[in-house]
Amino acid sequence: MPKVRTHKGASSRFRITGTGKIMRMKGGKSHLRRNKSHRSKALFDEMIPLSSRDRARIQRLIPNGA
Repeated sequence: MPKVRTHKGASSRFRITGTGKIMRMKGGKSHLRRNKSHRSKALFDEMIPLSSRDRARIQRLIPNGA
């Protein structure tokens, strides 16, 4: 049997919590931040749970919860 490999791009973008939820970062935080308010920039820093329809796809990319 071949080894099960972790997708390194997915493992850097998603985190699995202790309860098994997959968390993701919000997009749109890399450039054009000078025009945004401090509150909206602060909201970019929190992680949010992944939607249920994408969960199975990402779970296959991160089989070991890396």
